[in-house]
Amino acid sequence: MKTVVFILSTVLVGAGFAIAQDTPKEETKKAGNDVKRAGQDTADAAKHAGKATAKATKKGVHKTAKATEKGADKVRQKTE
Repeated sequence: MKTVVFILSTVLVGAGFAIAQDTPKEETKKAGNDVKRAGQDTADAAKHAGKATAKATKKGVHKTAKATEKGADKVRQKTE
């Protein structure tokens, strides 16, 4: 009786491991999806960096223009 129970449990456990394993096709799909997600994350990061650079450039241009105008006003006041 113990032998029969042991054999049945061994077969059931073995069948469970066989069912739980992914096939190579499924593993390839998962790897492809991981690569796709990584590519999307990289694209999102590049967009974010581009927007930050554009914002910083715009802010710098406006500050420079304001400072230039302020300096020009000082020159006008001294020449009058």
